[in-house]
Amino acid sequence: MKENFLKLFKETLDIEDREINLSDDFRSYDEWDSIGNLSIIAMIDEEYGIVIEGPHFKNLKTLQDLWDEI
Repeated sequence: MKENFLKLFKETLDIEDREINLSDDFRSYDEWDSIGNLSIIAMIDEEYGIVIEGPHFKNLKTLQDLWDEI
């Protein structure tokens, strides 16, 4: 399940050249920007049926934080 989440995250941000880990600070990725922000929120809603509101989302730093919300 976590592996699928990481795969979807990579696909959503078009990360192809490296592996990502749950301990990563996703906001430090070169691919991270405002579009990525919205895309990840939409992906989580679509794939998992969970809506993470903007103010709460801002407090999430690592991929593990995102996974814990799911």
